[in-house]
Amino acid sequence: MTDLFDTKTEVKTNYSAQDIEVLEGLEPVRRRPGMYIGGIDERAYHHLAAEIIDNAMDEAVAGYASVITVELLADGKISVTDNGRGIPVDPHPKYPDKSALEVITTMLHSGGKFGGKAYAVSGGLHGVGLSVVNALSSEMIVEVARDKKLWRQAYCRGVPLAPIEMVGSVANRRGTTVTFLPDTEIFGTETSFKPATVFKAVKTKAFLFRGVELRFICAPELIKEGDTTPTEVVLKYPNGIEDYLKVLTEKTSLLTPRFFTGKADLAEDKGHIEWAIVWPDFAPDAFQYSYCNTIPTPQGGTHETGLRAGLTKSLRAYAEMVGCKKASEITADDIVGTADVMLSLFLKDPQFQGQTKEKLASPEAARLVEGAVKDPFDHWLSADTKMANVLLDYILERVDERKRKKKSQEVARASATKRLRLPGKLADCSHKQTENTEIFIVEGDSAGGSAKQARNRETQAILPLRGKILNVASATRDKMMANEEINNMIEALGCGTRDKYNEENLRYDKIIIMTDADVDGAHIASLMMTFFYQEMPQLILNGHVFLAMPPLFRLTHGDKSVYAMDDEEKERLLKTVFKNAKNVEISRFKGLGEMPPSQLKETTMNPATRTLLRVDIPDSKKELEAEEAIYTASIVKQLMGNDPEKRFKFIQEHAKFVENLDV
Repeated sequence: MTDLFDTKTEVKTNYSAQDIEVLEGLEPVRRRPGMYIGGIDERAYHHLAAEIIDNAMDEAVAGYASVITVELLADGKISVTDNGRGIPVDPHPKYPDKSALEVITTMLHSGGKFGGKAYAVSGGLHGVGLSVVNALSSEMIVEVARDKKLWRQAYCRGVPLAPIEMVGSVANRRGTTVTFLPDTEIFGTETSFKPATVFKAVKTKAFLFRGVELRFICAPELIKEGDTTPTEVVLKYPNGIEDYLKVLTEKTSLLTPRFFTGKADLAEDKGHIEWAIVWPDFAPDAFQYSYCNTIPTPQGGTHETGLRAGLTKSLRAYAEMVGCKKASEITADDIVGTADVMLSLFLKDPQFQGQTKEKLASPEAARLVEGAVKDPFDHWLSADTKMANVLLDYILERVDERKRKKKSQEVARASATKRLRLPGKLADCSHKQTENTEIFIVEGDSAGGSAKQARNRETQAILPLRGKILNVASATRDKMMANEEINNMIEALGCGTRDKYNEENLRYDKIIIMTDADVDGAHIASLMMTFFYQEMPQLILNGHVFLAMPPLFRLTHGDKSVYAMDDEEKERLLKTVFKNAKNVEISRFKGLGEMPPSQLKETTMNPATRTLLRVDIPDSKKELEAEEAIYTASIVKQLMGNDPEKRFKFIQEHAKFVENLDV
């Protein structure tokens, strides 16, 4: 190994101020698009369109636009037009040589949504939407109709091709039109706007704001065979998200035929809220869709927390009023878990997690939404007591079902699920039987959080552990039994240890050790395998213990993404799958906690797509006294025991066989 402190070694030592780059203008966006739109895949490609549509919707929500037109053109471009005020075109006071339009399109963090004067409520918050789209487009043209004049400016990859110019007079037109084509240098040549995806987004916006008319136009040649997307349609829904929920549940048998819908102003003049909720008879595919300022929040957030709290307090109060003894046992999951929910919040100065705004983080939203929803739900329940009692009986059945699922034979599921939301504790699965269930033992709360989002809640349980567990091979039994992390594993598995081991009480079919694909992860996996080998060897002998195999790299080009387990596979993929591709984006996963839940599910947790290694004792024939098992025991003692000299000897003897060293 090279001595890092050897001054004779030829390494790059001339690290100086000249090596420090300062990215100006829109160059940061082109160099790191993932920071602004979440990647360069098809989802990110369509996010560009969403940014422009959101700007038009902000004009509508502010009361200045009534019609928005979204058009997919035959040449691959998309055009978004609103009849709002139009982006200002006069010289900017801070940059008098540039129009306000040019400032907004070419400078990050510029716009009219910071001070709250131009927009009381808006989806655009950071002043980066239009400028980011401009930076990532090979062509963009903005036309502004203001004061009976039409202005135009064209751009290429964020750079104006000419100063803004007045191109004519328009007597009956106002507003802004943005037409752009995403840059193939960024997104590749295989990605394009999908009519069905864009139409769904446009239709959703029409539902979310009942006062706006959205027109969708698509070049006929873009509609592929079997695609039912219309080529031209006008969308306007007078009842907003209530109409949306009716469309989504039109083929569903409903427990509560009367929807719980409402619209209310938030306290403190913070905005307003709309909701529509219904409880189906049978809801294996129940959904909860939430939005803030017409922006989808698929990861939920504080507005959903407020809704759940308001519904729970209201239903508990009703249950107490009718003499229900189990009122205090009702939880938000019992109420919302099988409900179909639409929630649309319009909030001043909302806080989101990240530029893609997938989760609302505004602390006050929970309190405001709870206050706005609770009283209307009280009235809704008392207005139709027959239906309210039907709903209450249904919720109480869910309470009883939840309580039944907590029971087990030796270790009640209740004892584990009580710690469901505590750091590093078990998030159990709902399946009652051991068959086809799995528990993932992961390192750290960060990886545990991603795994909980990625799992199949019915069959997959998650047990996060804090750091490296105790090395049981070199610890006394008293010290081992006093270790919290080891006790958590013993309790979760339920089968006991050593002479108290009982296979019938094992609560999961598979025990999967899931650690980072690095040296520390391998060490943690080794410590856990040592624990199972010493305390529950039957788990290994009977084929219950597995190692998850998360990838180390993700390679992306255009809309194609593949994963590589190591450097060797990465190089092979570059030479085969991406043989003629340029600018392949290579992401190295720092750890499971850094991996998005969707990718963790696809690569490591989904039984249909993952790779598992079964931990086994070679040729043991399930007999611990076998010669091979005795040899295995000696190796475990040598490597994991309390004699460092034996480990050092083993390393010296086997170092020559090492091919890949992760340092």
